[in-house]
This record gives sequence, structure tokens and C-alpha cells, in this order.
Amino acid sequence: MNANHKRRVFLKGSVAAGTIGVAASAGLLAPAAVMAEWPANAFSARKVPDALDNLLGSNATEASDKIKIKAPEIAENGAVVPITIESGIDGTESIALLAAANGTPLVATFTMGEGAKAYAATRIKLGKTGDVIAVCKAGGKMYSARTGVKVTIGGCGG
Repeated sequence: MNANHKRRVFLKGSVAAGTIGVAASAGLLAPAAVMAEWPANAFSARKVPDALDNLLGSNATEASDKIKIKAPEIAENGAVVPITIESGIDGTESIALLAAANGTPLVATFTMGEGAKAYAATRIKLGKTGDVIAVCKAGGKMYSARTGVKVTIGGCGG
């Protein structure tokens, strides 16, 4: 490794560390608080019930027509499938998004602030054709809705 390359690596590291330090001191970044909430067991679970148990403490859900999932019927590329979820259930505290056919079905979780509209939009990877499931927690109960998405080109190694 030549001296110029070593100097560049040192400068990049210094700038990155300085930026993180400024963000943390300004209160914009709180890594301990973020990582303390990370539900690793839920995201590594291989089955939908196990993911829900690890995330929410139960896998008992009640089907609800107040949860609307917008997803394409056919996803030409499973690597970038746009999904939106909207809950009309009063007091929705959180939304969990799962892809039943994926190897690890829990895709994302969203925590709603008090009084916030229960809405989430993201893009997910789907390995193969299957159901996309939204689980909303409200008032100590869990409600769910699901919709099928056909994948023509897999996004998770397919």
C-alpha cells in the first residue's frame, strides 16, 4: 500500500468519524437507542407465526377489511415491489409487513406516532409468488390483511 493510498483511507475515516460525532452530539443520531429496539429474532424467523411471536408476542390476528394493501398483482421484478399499507383502525400503534413465501418473512416494521395516520410505503424483495401480509397492532389486539403477488423474476436469489 503506497503512502497516498494510506493517507486517503485515513482522511476518509477521519471525515466519517467527525460527521458521525457531530450528528450524535446534535442529537440527530442515537445508535444505542436504535439498536436496543432491533428485534433480531423476529427478522431471522423462518415462518410467519414465529416472526409475529418474536415481534409482537403473539401470532393471533383477526382479519380486517380496514387494512388496505396496495401491491401489484404481478411483479415483473421481485427485487423492487412497491407496497403501501393504510390502516383505518383507530389507534393503530404499529404495522408489520411480511412476505409469506420469503425465506425470512418479516420484511419491515413501522411504529406510528401518537395521532399519526397509519400509513406506510416501501419497496420490498419477494423471492417468489406468495402473499404479502400486513399486521396492525391497535388497542392491544392484532389485525391482519393479505394480498397475493405473482413474481415473474425473483428478487431474493431467484
